[in-house]
Amino acid sequence: MELYFFPRSLATLAVVGLITSAAFADTIETKNGAKLIGKVVSVDGTVVALDTDYAGNLKIKQSEVVSITTDSPLNVRLSSGTVLQGTISSTGGGAIAIAGPDGSLSTNVGKVAATWAPGAQDPAIAALTRSWTYEVDVDVTGKTGNKEQIGTAASARASLKTAQDTLQFYASYDRQISDKTKSADQLKVGVDYQNNFSGKYSWYVRDEGGFDRVKDIELYNTAAAGLGYDFIKAPKQTLTVRGGLSFRYEGYKNPATEDVKATGLDFGLNHTKEFGNWTMVNRLSYDPLFEDFSNFRIVHESFFEIPMADPSWKLRLGLSNDYNSKPGANIERLDTTYFTRLVLNWK
Repeated sequence: MELYFFPRSLATLAVVGLITSAAFADTIETKNGAKLIGKVVSVDGTVVALDTDYAGNLKIKQSEVVSITTDSPLNVRLSSGTVLQGTISSTGGGAIAIAGPDGSLSTNVGKVAATWAPGAQDPAIAALTRSWTYEVDVDVTGKTGNKEQIGTAASARASLKTAQDTLQFYASYDRQISDKTKSADQLKVGVDYQNNFSGKYSWYVRDEGGFDRVKDIELYNTAAAGLGYDFIKAPKQTLTVRGGLSFRYEGYKNPATEDVKATGLDFGLNHTKEFGNWTMVNRLSYDPLFEDFSNFRIVHESFFEIPMADPSWKLRLGLSNDYNSKPGANIERLDTTYFTRLVLNWK
């Protein structure tokens, strides 16, 4: 459990913190005089994380903290880049001292950029370390009686992410049969790479291909590249808007439908927000053609992800839309899918 506390809440908890018996010996003091006893887990330049036996994990705004005292040594990196290992103590007036085997240094809480346990890795270096994460999900539905229906949907995604860039491979297959008639038979495979080259600015390349036999598409492919901008870039929420150029190919089985082979624009939106343990994800792409702006494709997906008892397993609830403004003969423009899927994540 993680709790975020501001000055008024801290004043109340200070009383509990001062009278608690203690397995913990670190102390944090705030501007309004509150003193909280616990174990300093980390300082990241924005928030001080404190583990307590009376209120679980607390996160206090670093700008509200005037002193930190620790019983055990920590690695401390200052905003200047200086790193020193030692215990932290308050020297009054908002100042702190870091004392260790390599000497001592006086500073203030506001200049602490990061702390981490001895033997652990600097969070700034850890953020640049590449590591793969994986997920697979499956959704199987069926019905018998007045109507025979069976549906199977599955997808997989592998992501390699750092603070600088993100590489993703993904694949999904959806097959639905109702009264012996296929209502969905779609495969998509894709790759997406984004590089944050300067602050909130990024460049990207992506490619997606597959087939959609219900829509008479034997093979389709969309390749795109362009620039992106992070309108929101926070620990628990990101909103990235993209714009660039694309090439669309759609090969139809019915010879009466003309294949699509043309360049166009590529617009996209990727949004992720965490609500406690819940996560909301929104993805949208829009690809019109230069030769005919009324010929475009919109692909959208939104879902909530809810953790289960085992955090590696999640329940995903959402919907997806696939809109083709000029589909094949006798094909509807819009397909909407509602889904409930079981998701497995691992590293």
